[in-house]
Amino acid sequence: MSERAAPFYCPYCGDEDLRPGEEGPGAWECGACSRGFRLKFLGLLARGPERPDTGGDRI
Repeated sequence: MSERAAPFYCPYCGDEDLRPGEEGPGAWECGACSRGFRLKFLGLLARGPERPDTGGDRI
């Protein structure tokens, strides 16, 4: 399995003091706010017709 890109900042406090967590793949720990979180790749989004509720007409 190849290495995935690391997050640049904590989703809770915004600090950049991140370390890989001990909870397994995708786990990260923030040294600034002492929170742990997990990132997971869900898959590729299907490209289809723009839905009116998504703001697809923005430029």
